[in-house]
Amino acid sequence: MTITLIAAAAENNALGKDNQMVWHLPDDFKRFKKLTTEHHIIMGRKTLESMNGPLPNRTNIVITRQKDFTYEGCTIVHSLNEALAACPQDEEVFIVGGGEIYKQAIDRADKIELTRVHTTVDADAYFPEIDESKWQLVSEEYHPKDEKHKLDFTYITWIKE
Repeated sequence: MTITLIAAAAENNALGKDNQMVWHLPDDFKRFKKLTTEHHIIMGRKTLESMNGPLPNRTNIVITRQKDFTYEGCTIVHSLNEALAACPQDEEVFIVGGGEIYKQAIDRADKIELTRVHTTVDADAYFPEIDESKWQLVSEEYHPKDEKHKLDFTYITWIKE
């Protein structure tokens, strides 16, 4: 199994505030959809709720501490270990948020697909620091702001050393 963290984070690692993303980047949404479609995705309950339900054409696995939580179209688990055990062992699995789930998963991940949004924002959810002694930068693709994107951003791919 390849475990990939996929996220969009500001220069200060901010992910979002009040269970919402703080930017709108249509090209990043397209890339996210392209990479994760037909795969298992793992997220926390708050991330599921921020998306208004499961994402189509993916197997949605939701981690929650709430023992009686249910959500149509999702597999509900209570730990990262349980979430990973519910995934095929020979496929790429995506961790899609939020901050607490990324923090739990980063040491077990094989790859990080990060959209670095070139701004600093106030947030209540953050992506964990990437320890560059453990991760190798393998690609960067810069996108300047334009009529559809109010902020510059860079797609960055890291693989574990």
